[in-house]
Amino acid sequence: MTEPLNIGSHDLPVTDELAAFMRTGWADTRRTDVTALPVAPWAAKRRAALAARFPGERLVIPAGTLKARSNDCDFRFRPHSAYAYLTGAGEPDDVLVVEPSGESVLYLRPRSPREEGQEFYRDRRYGEFWAGRRPDLAEAAELYQVECAHIRTLDLDRPARVLRGVDPSVDARVPRGEGDAELETFLSEMRLVKDEWEVGELQFAVDATARGFEDVVRALPRALAHPRGERYLEGVFGLRARLEGNATGYESIVAAGAHACVLHWIRNDGPLRDGDLLLLDAGVEADTLYTADVTRTLPLSGRFTPAQRQAYELVHEAQDAAIATLRPGARFRDFHQAAMRVITEGLRDWGLLKGSLDELMETGLHRRYTLCSSGHMLGLDVHDCARSRAEVYLDGVLAEGHVLTVEPGLYFQPDDLTLPEELRGFGIRIEDDLVVTADGATLMSAGLPRHPDEIESWMSALL
Repeated sequence: MTEPLNIGSHDLPVTDELAAFMRTGWADTRRTDVTALPVAPWAAKRRAALAARFPGERLVIPAGTLKARSNDCDFRFRPHSAYAYLTGAGEPDDVLVVEPSGESVLYLRPRSPREEGQEFYRDRRYGEFWAGRRPDLAEAAELYQVECAHIRTLDLDRPARVLRGVDPSVDARVPRGEGDAELETFLSEMRLVKDEWEVGELQFAVDATARGFEDVVRALPRALAHPRGERYLEGVFGLRARLEGNATGYESIVAAGAHACVLHWIRNDGPLRDGDLLLLDAGVEADTLYTADVTRTLPLSGRFTPAQRQAYELVHEAQDAAIATLRPGARFRDFHQAAMRVITEGLRDWGLLKGSLDELMETGLHRRYTLCSSGHMLGLDVHDCARSRAEVYLDGVLAEGHVLTVEPGLYFQPDDLTLPEELRGFGIRIEDDLVVTADGATLMSAGLPRHPDEIESWMSALL
């Protein structure tokens, strides 16, 4: 049975003569130089761990589907993180099945032979002439080091646990079971501790991100002259992300002045004004989809004003206190509490809050100026392992191999009358990526300065 073609709005009819002509005269382009992806042995261990967790059960993990941006134009595809973690593959509509025996089969859409049908030159979604070359079954088996089969042969009529909400066609074909939620939770929790290969990919992403931040500082004179300076810098960092990796790992936050008080400011359409601060929260996503997540707050003039420095030094002190708590066995929430005690004490010393430190921590009044948590797990997703149970993540303890961000901040709204005028209308966040080690934690983003004196010296050297 021939599958229907995805015909685009500007597709032209094909005559019988042209169809016959297109089926002949092509060189053999099967690849003989394919080697296994570096992630393949690690992915095999992960699949084995998954099978061991659900012995004798069938598990279905889809890659996900293409999503239309408008009409017949799709967004660039990114596979579901659980699927990428277990396979290293990245094509749409594929499905990984772990059989009750523990063996895995990757069902995929191989490249279509040119002597058969019209997909390769007419299908706008999957055709090789439209979307690029896909591996054939033999190539895929070598790349991913797992048995591969055509997606047409996928049988979904047997009982299985399914990772839901990823591929509607898979959801529709397999009756929902009580065990699906448990599968989703485990797929999140098994990624909490990073293996050696993952830490290496994250370090690559962090190092590329540091180079992107340097690019941004070098571009400041041009960006300051542009009416959309924030967007100029977003483009500068985005270029680094695309040159060294897959893309940015999330929408970059390029927030100048009061825009930094909007925690997820991604419009990035404002100007840069000399004398203001710039809060840049951005991360390169590696080709393997592991992302960095780093924030620096930079004085656009090259030097902090006294009020800006006062606030920056308090956030820096809070981050130092938070980082000092990181070690195996520490509670995940400890680093946030350590940072908030420093922030709260500082705000009290400035006269913005009144009362004992313990009382203020209990009432949470400090959150007027520092609303959100101070960090999260990091990995394939910028907010990684988000489907994990609270008792093993947010209320759990740190372990060697956890990778997380530490990112305290202060956000002084421009209309906040509890603040002296010199503190209104700017935000400060310092965010770094760390991996928990046997006796503490390693600062993966140490290549970027954190202290205000270091920030000013670094900017001076780059400008």
